[in-house]
Amino acid sequence: MLFNSYEFIFVFLPITLSIFFLLGRFGYVQWAMGWLLIASLIFYSWWNPAYFWLIAILIILNYLVGNYLRKLYPHSQFRRKLWLILGVVGNLSVLGYYKYANFFIDNVNWMMDAGFPNYKIILPLGISFFTFQKIAYLVDSYQGETKKYAFLHYALFVTFYPQLIAGPITHYKELLEQFEDKNVFRYNAQKFALGITVFTIGLFKKVMIADYLSPYAASVFGAAHTGQALNFLSAWIGVLCYTFQIYFDFSGYSDMAIGLAQMVGIKLPINFNSPYKSVDIIDFWRRWHITLSRFLRDYLYIPLGGNRKGEIRRYVNLFLVMVIGGAWHGANWTFVIWGTCHGIYLIINHFWRNFTERMGWVTGRAQIWMGRVLTFFCVVLAWVFFRADNIKDAAIIFKGMFGLSASSNFSLSLKPNLLVPLITAFLASWFLPNTLEFMRNYDAALNFDIKKIRIPKCLSWLSWEPRLIWSVLFGVVFLVCIFNMMKVSAFLYFQF
Repeated sequence: MLFNSYEFIFVFLPITLSIFFLLGRFGYVQWAMGWLLIASLIFYSWWNPAYFWLIAILIILNYLVGNYLRKLYPHSQFRRKLWLILGVVGNLSVLGYYKYANFFIDNVNWMMDAGFPNYKIILPLGISFFTFQKIAYLVDSYQGETKKYAFLHYALFVTFYPQLIAGPITHYKELLEQFEDKNVFRYNAQKFALGITVFTIGLFKKVMIADYLSPYAASVFGAAHTGQALNFLSAWIGVLCYTFQIYFDFSGYSDMAIGLAQMVGIKLPINFNSPYKSVDIIDFWRRWHITLSRFLRDYLYIPLGGNRKGEIRRYVNLFLVMVIGGAWHGANWTFVIWGTCHGIYLIINHFWRNFTERMGWVTGRAQIWMGRVLTFFCVVLAWVFFRADNIKDAAIIFKGMFGLSASSNFSLSLKPNLLVPLITAFLASWFLPNTLEFMRNYDAALNFDIKKIRIPKCLSWLSWEPRLIWSVLFGVVFLVCIFNMMKVSAFLYFQF
């Protein structure tokens, strides 16, 4: 079931919220949580009921291991470490089977000229996200940072439908401690209005921008996949369409997740913060998929040694983390190369920062804008690998982008019906306040520092308030989205 589908908006969501608040109103808190768990499992199983048992078994096993680790703390370090390793390996094994088994077989067949058959595997939705979430819980339990929770609470922490399929990846404290507040179970008109507004903004980004640009990106990358040479303009149109498609697709999902959680009075952590406004690649990874970056930092980069063992080791760790982060996105060498590109970017970025600090150079406004342009250019180049089906397709795209195609048998013109959305997407992602900045007076998400917001004076009026004028405006926006949902498409991050 998709957030941008009629059955979700007009059937699942009204029923789920009505029963939840009805139970909460009469003080049946545990029943309300139980209902939210059932609704979340229905939401997950809607796509493929067979995978209900997969997520159910994983929830039970991880809950038992996490509880055991918590009871052992701070004693029995050997047993704690053993059970942690078993838990992490168990989760990664399941993820590895579903996501990487056929990738491994294909590469063995290629290297050894073997003929091993592929497994008939359908990737369970959200497995990468809820696997990392469970691993984080196990590590926190190992370190004694968790407390005793009932199975119902833990199961809801893992399956809470706004963040189940594509994040954000949450820590147990961020979610479970909020459900301990009984006010969550009582309908709050302001929080509901805040939630439905954020949800509507996300829906607009997905339906009216990302889905509109999608066919143009698909036609260019599809042409490359069939071996057609691309001219300069067509290649750049396709790549820029995908650049903004994935931006507004993922940004839209992040908004919708935050909005859905806000409807029941829950704050999810910020996961997307205007990454195309980044002044360098370090800044980009503090803004793009923030909770994944946090997970990789806390549970991979720091355990590897972080920056505590010298500059060379720091660069190696950064590189390894980004390569692994790339592979996490999908079982394809193109994702590994994408991660490798960003690993190299980060090494160069950190080296340059250290150099300029030692030289005492002061960064001015001109340098900041040069940094933004260069960062955007580098990110766009890396997106080619992220989107291409294979390395050969990426090479065809790059040839077109740099004018190296000897001839062109595919052409895509930049007509007004495409030029206007592209310019709109560029201006919105580079200059306008993002959703959380627009809702800045109401603290819509966790870990979003309102004090760091810098809104130009000319745009200071863009600030949401629970007033009639905003209600009417977003009511119209919602209707526009509904009437344009004729062809419902999955979010890009669902495939990861």
